[in-house]
Amino acid sequence: MTGTRPATITRSLLLRRAVGAAVATAIGGTSAPAAFAGPLRYSGRWLAGDLSVVQWSHFVGGYNGWFRTWAREWGERNDVEVTVDLEAYTDLPALAASEVKRQRGHDIFGFLSPPARYESQVIDHAAIVRQVEKEVGRYGEIGARSTYNPKTKRYFGVSDYHVPAPLIWRHDVWNALGQSPATWDHVRDAATPLKEAGHPLGIGQASEPDSNMALISFLMCFGSSLQDESGALAIETERTVEAVRFLADIQARGGESTVYAWNAASNNQFVLSGRGSLIMNAISPIRRAEDLGMPFAKDLWIWPIPGGPAGRISLGQYTAVYSVWKFAKNRDAAERFVADVCLAASEATPASKFFNYPSFPGAYPLQKIYKTAAADTNEPKGKYSILTTVASQYTRNIGYPGYANAAVQETLDRFLVPRMFAQVSQGKASAEDSVRSTAAEMKRIWAKWHAAGKI
Repeated sequence: MTGTRPATITRSLLLRRAVGAAVATAIGGTSAPAAFAGPLRYSGRWLAGDLSVVQWSHFVGGYNGWFRTWAREWGERNDVEVTVDLEAYTDLPALAASEVKRQRGHDIFGFLSPPARYESQVIDHAAIVRQVEKEVGRYGEIGARSTYNPKTKRYFGVSDYHVPAPLIWRHDVWNALGQSPATWDHVRDAATPLKEAGHPLGIGQASEPDSNMALISFLMCFGSSLQDESGALAIETERTVEAVRFLADIQARGGESTVYAWNAASNNQFVLSGRGSLIMNAISPIRRAEDLGMPFAKDLWIWPIPGGPAGRISLGQYTAVYSVWKFAKNRDAAERFVADVCLAASEATPASKFFNYPSFPGAYPLQKIYKTAAADTNEPKGKYSILTTVASQYTRNIGYPGYANAAVQETLDRFLVPRMFAQVSQGKASAEDSVRSTAAEMKRIWAKWHAAGKI
């Protein structure tokens, strides 16, 4: 991950600008007056052309507005007409597959999970990483392990931010029972009285991304993981069996009955209905409750994930990754755009209401984030500073303790982990059998990507 820094990513862009200036002089007969030395809006479209970007429509609407404005102003500064398309995040995987199949589409694709399977379809992003590191310092571990392939020694994208997924719980409901979700043992003990009080627990076990993140985080608390540090498959262990059996017990005692059919909106809806007593999720339902002035908004507390036998450790809800396709029409502008988005973290993070945390820590240092988050006026005061602690101390990358890779991505795309848990919670298989059958499928996935030379 280290070595000689590649030449600056703007060299060819600057060369084209110089050629364009010479052409303009030849056409006009004289150079432009000094008063026009700065770039005119799209005056050099023949120099840098158009640039298209697609990414998700952010849960925090203010972020979408900030990004569109930032992109427009970036385009004006760089003589590039930037088009931004915002899509529902559930539509992004199919759109990416379509663009790869057609070998045309947007210049920059904004993923919400490491797109390792598309490594052969994107440029090596090492030059962008080095450019940002030159400005603000080292790439953070979550971002680096989410976008770098140690096997091929290539970056298949660049992460500008990741999203912590803390425990969100109803303090008033738990406090009425004299309980708190400090550990998974505490959660299990409180499950029955919580459900009897009309406030069940909500840990998804469905074929949707939020269930993936919550359940892999649960495994990590029990010392289990999909792979080890070297990238070798590691799911088939007694620790995995223990975790699957433990969650089935929690679900039987006090879990929401609909978790097997949840979709991408269910976590939020469960909390906002007033019934939910606990979920693992990004802060979107809290922000929504605040915006709507819901009476229980102040009782939605943020904590790190409950402690298990291996401690407190969890995945982020999302890892935003920009990838530039090999078939991008404006690669030079695309590379500079991605670098500059990463450098704009001090604007982007507050615009997201602390939903996003920078993957290049030096772009908006943690101490500054903590100070700004602590000033949030929503009750209880200081809860968003706790989120900063969750992001910095308890959050890990997809694929931890190894790197994100194509095998891990396929496992998530096929929702094998939620199925492994659900089979046991629904009484369809024993924990041992469910883990064994899941491991068998994952072995085939790992073998495929080993044969492809990607892990």
